[in-house]
Amino acid sequence: MVGGSAWGTGSWRGSIKATAVTVPLARKAGVWGSQTPKASFFSSSGGVQPLQASQRYGRLGSMIPVHDGYIFDLDGTVYLGEELLPGAAEVIRILRRAGRRVIFLSNNPTHTSAQYAAKLSRLGIETAVCDVLNSSQVLVRWLEAEAPGSRVFVVGEQALCDELAAAGFEMVMRASEVDVVIASFDRTFAYPKLQIAFDAIRRGARFVATNADRYCPVPGGGEPDAAAVIAAIEACTATRVEVVVGKPSPIMARAASDRIGLPPARCLMIGDRLETDIAMGRAAGMTTALVLTGATTRELLAGSALQPDYVAEGLFEVAAALRP
Repeated sequence: MVGGSAWGTGSWRGSIKATAVTVPLARKAGVWGSQTPKASFFSSSGGVQPLQASQRYGRLGSMIPVHDGYIFDLDGTVYLGEELLPGAAEVIRILRRAGRRVIFLSNNPTHTSAQYAAKLSRLGIETAVCDVLNSSQVLVRWLEAEAPGSRVFVVGEQALCDELAAAGFEMVMRASEVDVVIASFDRTFAYPKLQIAFDAIRRGARFVATNADRYCPVPGGGEPDAAAVIAAIEACTATRVEVVVGKPSPIMARAASDRIGLPPARCLMIGDRLETDIAMGRAAGMTTALVLTGATTRELLAGSALQPDYVAEGLFEVAAALRP
C-alpha cells in the first residue's frame, strides 16, 4: 500500500511535546532494586533528568526489557564517517548477549547492504548482511510489487544501480525507453542526468525516490542528499515525486518490521533525525529514542513539534544505562 500505513495511524504514546522523561523500560515494579542510576537522558524541555531506579534499562542478562527489537539508524547514530560513535559497539554487544533482535536501518543508498555489513564489521560490530536494510533495498522491493519488469533511469550512485541490477531491473539512458525515473543521493549529479530525467518524465515516466534527506551528516558537516535531487527534478518538470520509500515512509517501516520479525509496538527505533527516524517510528507505533550525535541539535529539538519518547546525548548514555 502506497501513501498509507498498514498499521493505521500508529500508537502516539501520550503528548507529542514531552516535558519530562518517563522511561517505561521495566514493566514489573521494583525489578531494578535500588541501584544508583548510571546514565541520564534529556527531556524535551532541555533539562537533565537522572534516570530513577525504576527507569533504568537494568541488567539485561537476567531481566526481560520492554523491547524485543532494536532498530538503529547508521549515519550520525552508530558511526560518523569511518569511526564508531561512543557507546555504539557496547550497546549492540549488550543487546545481542541478552537475546534482543537488532537490525540497522539507513536511508543512505550509496552503499549496498553487503557493504554496510562489511563496514560495521570492520569498525568492530560484527554484522550479517541480513541485519542491514537500506532505502535502495526497500525501493527494489517496492518496484517488484508496483512496477515489475520496468526499465529505470537512475539519478544515483553505483551501489543503487548494483542493487537494481541484482534484482533484474534494466537500466536505460534513453528518455524514450524509461518507465521509471529514480531520484537518489547522488554525488555525481550533473546536468545530463537532469536532462534525461526531465525528458523521461515529460514523456510519461513515473518518478520515485529512495529517500528525501536534505543532507547526510559527515565529519565536519554534511553532504547534500537526495532532497536536492528531488527538488531539481520537481522544479523543472512541475511533477511531484510519486513515492519516497525511505524513512519516514510507512513503506520503510513495514520493511523494517518484516526484517526484524516483530510488530512495531515491540521495537525501539533509535536515530539522530526527527523528520525521518523519529517520525517513522512514531507513526508506525514504535517507541523512539533520539541521539544528539548527528543531524539534530538541542535547539532543533526544542523548536520541533515532533518529539521522541526519549533523548540521549549519544549511544554512550544508553550503554551506561544498559551496563550491568
